[in-house]
Amino acid sequence: MDKTHLIDITARRATESAGGRELTPGDVGRVLETLFGTVEHPGTIAEALKTDETVSLGSFGSFQSEDGRAAFRPGKALAEYLQGQVG
Repeated sequence: MDKTHLIDITARRATESAGGRELTPGDVGRVLETLFGTVEHPGTIAEALKTDETVSLGSFGSFQSEDGRAAFRPGKALAEYLQGQVG
């Protein structure tokens, strides 16, 4: 799934779950760019990792800095879903 597809699906699902209040693909794109960054501007996750903070995203998982490298640790719910134990 590329970034455009991710943005479109997320915008559609967010709009459906918000009782019809529209969240546009442009809105979702700005949020993703703010979180993950662009070539020109680091995102909030990268900025936190650079200062040795861990970024925890609940049951999805967490990002950590290990020896100057970004590492992702899946959360329990994500791991169980991928293993077919739930959902």
